[in-house]
Amino acid sequence: MNKVDLAQYLDQHADELFSIAQSLFDEPEVSREEEKSSSKFKRLLKEHGFTIHEFHQEELKYAFYAEYGQGHPVVALLGEYDALPGLSQEGGSKEKKAVQSGGAGHACGHNLIGTCAFGGAIAAKKYLEESGQEGTIRFYGCPQEELLDGKVIMAKHHAFDGCDTAFSFHPWDANFPVYQGFLAMNNMRFHFTGVSSHAGQAPEQGRSALDAVELANMGVNVMREHVISSARIHYIITNGGEAPNIVPKEAASWYYVRAPHRSDVNDITNRVINCQKGGALMTDTSLDYKIEGGCYEILPNEVLFDLASRNYEEMKMSPYSDEERELAKALSQSLPPDQVVKERENIGFYDENDFISLNVVPKEKAMVYSITGSSDIGDVSWIMPFSAIFTATWPIGVNAHTWQSASASGSTLGQKGMLYASKIMAGMFFDLVNHSEILSKAKEEFKKRTDGKPYQSPLM
Repeated sequence: MNKVDLAQYLDQHADELFSIAQSLFDEPEVSREEEKSSSKFKRLLKEHGFTIHEFHQEELKYAFYAEYGQGHPVVALLGEYDALPGLSQEGGSKEKKAVQSGGAGHACGHNLIGTCAFGGAIAAKKYLEESGQEGTIRFYGCPQEELLDGKVIMAKHHAFDGCDTAFSFHPWDANFPVYQGFLAMNNMRFHFTGVSSHAGQAPEQGRSALDAVELANMGVNVMREHVISSARIHYIITNGGEAPNIVPKEAASWYYVRAPHRSDVNDITNRVINCQKGGALMTDTSLDYKIEGGCYEILPNEVLFDLASRNYEEMKMSPYSDEERELAKALSQSLPPDQVVKERENIGFYDENDFISLNVVPKEKAMVYSITGSSDIGDVSWIMPFSAIFTATWPIGVNAHTWQSASASGSTLGQKGMLYASKIMAGMFFDLVNHSEILSKAKEEFKKRTDGKPYQSPLM
């Protein structure tokens, strides 16, 4: 059995994979509520001959891994299945159209992520059965990625112990392996306590917790000039008091700090905390805070990047129908034109008559492509050699967390991109089983990159 056979096997199972992806899309579950999605994958993998391993911690009740094979390499495929609140959208629609007003939706394509890993896993199992080769494939069911802590919690509980390498997929508007990207992040909540008083009759007796929040925010906003330009600091005030004529005794804020490297996040986090302490000091209030979570950036691995690149060329994408191309055109044209033009330049795709890319982004562009969101897959990349792959499931210019990405993720337009990613994962598994030196070199590179910088959980 060769790679062509693996691709044909997945083509034969395309209807099954598309049906799984659609069923997840039709029953979206937000983070920490993924009971049906998790159970679906466990049932399907068991039917395909995998052994299911569950975790017994309450915070991992929707996490699991399914395993087939024996010996090394042990390859982990990371599946996700949580949806986003408030982004309900009819799949395949050319206009914004919620299925349920205010309901959840798969606007980040996690219905495709989980199904892609499932497809890669059953293809890898088929290869092990047919070839008699030694190797182990694991499907990891990973909940609550949208909270950026699912895999971080799993890592804390040693869920990935025993794996040699891990692969992950994410929907995108182009085809390319990820070399580096995603921003490291910390998630923090601050709570101030003061003294309430009548704001008109006796304001001098009050100590405003809201004043503390606002002064702390002012300090952070002044600090923005003095942090690296690639850093991002976001906040909201979650409690600002109850009425204007009452000096607020309680007030609170919620912060995210992002930066290209974990070390930058840690440094900026300490400075943000100092601003909060200053706000408390200036207002004679008290401060309690908690770093609720965080995640790492992706650690590059050039060996696996090259391996993925080769498999993009060897595993071909299925052609799109006229109907799918019309959907892509409508979704892309619903965006600001400058947004589409900029993305065409970023990925080097200049055919203005086509709005979904069959091409693979050139290696030199892929290595510098900017990915400024965050993901808990970064933590896995600091535990073992890791590869992330993107395929064109969304039209040119479409970003995650939008009605356009949700529409594509709930259609065959997105599902064909997902199938392509499953083939790439299966091809990479094939190469690792048949060429042990690839993994040896990937591990050597991983060891060099992490020397003196071991993974430390962001969870307190």
